[in-house]
Amino acid sequence: MIDSTAKIDSTARVHETAIIGRNVVVGAEVEIGPFTLVGDDVEIGAGTRLLSHAVLKGPTKVGCRNLIYQFASIGEDCQDKKYNGETTYLEIGDDNVFREHSSVHRGTAQDQSVTRIGSRNLFMINSHIAHDCVIGNDCIFANNATLAGHVHIGNYVIFGGLTAIHQHGRVGDHAFVAGCAGLNKDCPPFVMAAGHYAEPVGINSEGLKRRGFSSAQIESVRQAYKVLYRSHLSLEEARTQIAKMAETEPCLLVMVDFLNATERGIIR
Repeated sequence: MIDSTAKIDSTARVHETAIIGRNVVVGAEVEIGPFTLVGDDVEIGAGTRLLSHAVLKGPTKVGCRNLIYQFASIGEDCQDKKYNGETTYLEIGDDNVFREHSSVHRGTAQDQSVTRIGSRNLFMINSHIAHDCVIGNDCIFANNATLAGHVHIGNYVIFGGLTAIHQHGRVGDHAFVAGCAGLNKDCPPFVMAAGHYAEPVGINSEGLKRRGFSSAQIESVRQAYKVLYRSHLSLEEARTQIAKMAETEPCLLVMVDFLNATERGIIR
């Protein structure tokens, strides 16, 4: 069933059992599979595929070439008791993969009213992205990884299975959070975290190698880690010293910016 207000590109393929709501826009070569529900006010970019039995609600804007597997729930109302039916949004970039039973909720009026997801992220089975989260690009969320509300995640971050992030938490670029870890404070860029509650256990050197960091850059990151975690300096003292190091090694600027912005404190 397709609502008369829906605008569907002539090259899109919509299964006869799919339900398409009001004011839906479907781009070129989109595939909407059997028993899929696309609710009101959803925009789907070119080449995106909803395989079957998926639910996509709005107001939501989905970019191009995303792949949404069966039983995923994307753009649903949030699980916040303060939510009272306000108009809130979900924005998703390009080339993301949402596996079975993954869920993403729209924002709340108490924040910016929007949940944002970048591009090329992988959300494995049962992963959950709560309201008002902001996620960068090229991240991996393993099975059952869970973000509470208002969490901000950088780029190239990896979460092991069954990880959990406290609300308003932050995780910086290139960080690695091990399986079953629980983060109740911010995890800086480049840092590997493990345990419950999570503690720093080193730098994500293997990930940095894979992303083209030079040996000299990785060594700079390692030295910054030692300043932050092994020098017995206060956070303010460590931040000042790392900022000085960043003057000659720009890759550390992302760590400096992250430390300057932390409000909850960092794992130590």
